[in-house]
Amino acid sequence: MVEVRAIDDVVATLEVARPGAVILARHGEPDLSRKILLNAEGYRRWWATYETRGLRDGQTAPDDLKAVAGAAGAIIASTRPRSVETALAVCNGRAFARDPMFIEAPLPPPPFPRWFLLSPRLWGFISRFWWWFFNHHGEEESRAQAEARAAQAAAVVADLASGGQDVLIVAHGFFNTMIGEALKRQGWRCTDDQGFRYWRARRFERH
Repeated sequence: MVEVRAIDDVVATLEVARPGAVILARHGEPDLSRKILLNAEGYRRWWATYETRGLRDGQTAPDDLKAVAGAAGAIIASTRPRSVETALAVCNGRAFARDPMFIEAPLPPPPFPRWFLLSPRLWGFISRFWWWFFNHHGEEESRAQAEARAAQAAAVVADLASGGQDVLIVAHGFFNTMIGEALKRQGWRCTDDQGFRYWRARRFERH
């Protein structure tokens, strides 16, 4: 009988020690139109404005993300308004932290000629390509610096989850991806992937 109780104690200890899940959610749709053509400098100004905007009116937070927030032991949003307003929409009055560690990686456009006009969506793709592969960052955060920040963020959320609580991060599409890759390098795996659209999330677990 004593031996059975000892085994049960070991199992209980293992269950407590098992980390909770880390859920990386993207914010809702921001309140800034992409139906415009811009040159490189125009896109730089557009992105600066984008960083200050909240969510477009008329959106409804999905029930599954609200459920995740309700079950999470810790919730952190980036300090950008679009992330904060998304967290407010899913947290149902619960308190959450705000941390600049989780802001989006920068998108400085390459110095294309002034006559070269593109939509913000295409500028975003090209800017990310130049930033990632050609280290074009100007005076903003470099890829190496962003990767170091993502590794730090992954370590923070893994530590928060280590006691068994789920951790919800409400942040940004590309930087969430970088955090996810850092978590994978630490032994986590993605167990539920909703993609990269607004309000979507990916769940990571470690066994």
